[in-house]
Amino acid sequence: MAEIDALFDVLLARGGSDLHLSPGYPAMLRIKGELVPADDRVLEHPEIERLLLEILNPVQRALFEAHHDLDFAHGYGDRARFRGNYLGKTTGMGGVFRTIPTTILGMDELGVPAGVRRLADLTAGLVLVTGPTGSGKSTTLAAMIDHMNRTRRGHILTIEDPVEFVHQSRGCLITHKEVGMHVPSFLEAIRSAGRENADVILVGELRGAETMKAALQLASFGILILATVHTNSAAGTIDRFVNAFPADQQPQIRGLLSDSLAGIVAQQLLRRADGRGRVAAHEVLIAASGLAGLIRDAKTAQLTSFIQAGMSEGMQTMDATLLRLVSDGTVAASDALEKALDKEAFAKLPAVARALGDAAPA
Repeated sequence: MAEIDALFDVLLARGGSDLHLSPGYPAMLRIKGELVPADDRVLEHPEIERLLLEILNPVQRALFEAHHDLDFAHGYGDRARFRGNYLGKTTGMGGVFRTIPTTILGMDELGVPAGVRRLADLTAGLVLVTGPTGSGKSTTLAAMIDHMNRTRRGHILTIEDPVEFVHQSRGCLITHKEVGMHVPSFLEAIRSAGRENADVILVGELRGAETMKAALQLASFGILILATVHTNSAAGTIDRFVNAFPADQQPQIRGLLSDSLAGIVAQQLLRRADGRGRVAAHEVLIAASGLAGLIRDAKTAQLTSFIQAGMSEGMQTMDATLLRLVSDGTVAASDALEKALDKEAFAKLPAVARALGDAAPA
């Protein structure tokens, strides 16, 4: 039993999502979105270094010593898996562990919108799941992969750094590849994926212009590509994608993206008003008539109207989703306003303005 396992036990017992270890502080747990100390005992550099290095294999230790940064997955028996990140800083070695549930929640259990289900039934194109760090992108993608695994017959390839959710074959052949262990980079993995007869390819993160372009090209070959990007909205995702390339390449990329983009799911996590955990808010864009033209002509400012017009097809805007969560009492208006894309307009919505007024101190 590793010494750090005692801290993992505390994290799991208290329902936390993350464990932070930093010299000069107690072990910190993220519980329901807030960072709180596990106890009063301050940990110093030598103890943290001992805790963190004990669970690394020789290859991982060599990588950290060479780069002072390491991403990896760690299995804690059959109790949990963690995504670990080790870092070097002025006060010494630090580490962060994110809990990866051992049980993959299905789309029914997550309560994802109908539009996400529709995207999970596609057989080709590029589907981007976006949001800030810790917004549940990996959980949503795992549910989509699980749905495909249960409802179709084919080859699903995942390329991650590190591998998070491990899927058991049900209807599909599942291949997990970890960057740094099985392949040198996301780019090399995507380039070779086209030769591996995959029907669905999950790319843990699209990093850099070359990786983005390679994913677009694979999607144009009739393969379903699922990937993540760190943005907060459908419009912001398209702009981020295009702006990753030099100006002289952007028209070509807009053309490729307009042909291959099948949909975008942007999500954020908010605290529940009753304090019982968090809830996801989704913006869903699905490729439909007219979207290609908006992308090619750089008219992403019109995407909100496009999504509003496509509600019957499973689309929904982020602010409309947040309004529903406020109206039914799931989240506080102030928390929803913090996540809203058009904050000025959102604050003026009658249900929001009323809730904000009721919450204001007398």
